[in-house]
Amino acid sequence: MTTLVKVQHAKTHLSALLVRVEAGEEIVIERGNVPVARLVPIAAAGPRPMGFVAYRVPDSFFEPLPDDELDAWEA
Repeated sequence: MTTLVKVQHAKTHLSALLVRVEAGEEIVIERGNVPVARLVPIAAAGPRPMGFVAYRVPDSFFEPLPDDELDAWEA
């Protein structure tokens, strides 16, 4: 179902309108009698893949750094 509301009403009652949108309703905001925006529920995002290339961090990455390298970073 689509509901038309004026800009002032949308500004004053935005939280209530968002509750209605979350319930599946579509809200069209009008300036005067001209529709200018539409509030619609967004689809829930699923899990995103990590990165875009197949890569595995080697186990050696998690080993402690040698003392001379640590000194270089901390200097």
